[in-house]
Amino acid sequence: MLGSVVSVQVGQAVGKQAFGLVEPAGVVTLRLGFAALVLLAFWRPRLPTDVRSAGLVVAFGTAIAGMNLVYPALQYLPLGVATSLQLLGPLAVALAGSRRPRHVAWALLACAGVLLIGRPWAGPLPVAGMLLALASGAAMGLYLLLSRRAGAAAADGGTLALAITWAAAVSLPFGVPASGADLLRPPVLAVGLAVALLSAVLPYSLDLAALRRLPPRTVGVLESLEPVVGALAGLVLLAEVLGPAQWLAIAAITAAAAGAVGSAPSDPAARRARAEPGTA
Repeated sequence: MLGSVVSVQVGQAVGKQAFGLVEPAGVVTLRLGFAALVLLAFWRPRLPTDVRSAGLVVAFGTAIAGMNLVYPALQYLPLGVATSLQLLGPLAVALAGSRRPRHVAWALLACAGVLLIGRPWAGPLPVAGMLLALASGAAMGLYLLLSRRAGAAAADGGTLALAITWAAAVSLPFGVPASGADLLRPPVLAVGLAVALLSAVLPYSLDLAALRRLPPRTVGVLESLEPVVGALAGLVLLAEVLGPAQWLAIAAITAAAAGAVGSAPSDPAARRARAEPGTA
């Protein structure tokens, strides 16, 4: 999960920089298109032969496409604020899956930390950006639940490859008209491939492996580490000074993530996944 979080944050930063080359919808199309090509070539999945499997692919792919609404949201919102609003979806999953008081406490602590990082109350926010980020968060919560089902349905990443292919097809009617021939420029293609690898291929594959071992509730809390990684990267790479509230948020989210992992149940399916070689 830590590898997924770091990879997503770096990929989103690269994707935002690409807004000077193409429209956000074009970035999304390249991201999903390249990710689909890489995963199809690697897994070579078979097409689903029954309605249930096909429905899982379509639902999973639609959730992945919906998560990409965070990219147009970045046109209106700072990265930290957009990420904070997006993560309300996974945290809602964490709260909904909580069965004990301490699980609820970890989720609420993570939620408080995420809001302190993003500080959406610090000034008026564009309604369009907020709605896009919240819609992305809802899709992200659904993605966590469906990713666990996809991991249980197949031992490899074939379902993920087909789902991302569906998500790429959904994005085409928006990305191609928005960016047109600019999508074929070599610099744009290079950035699109980098974004695809960093923010789709690697993190989605790691999420799939993690959800074979951890319940969605725990993963939902661990996703809250994303704004922490973004804030620390800004401090180290960009010399962006953090205030006391941000350091308090980092402490809260780190404590929540550690507590969530420490209290995660060790169910039989998770033990089998850890024992079987090659399931990651």
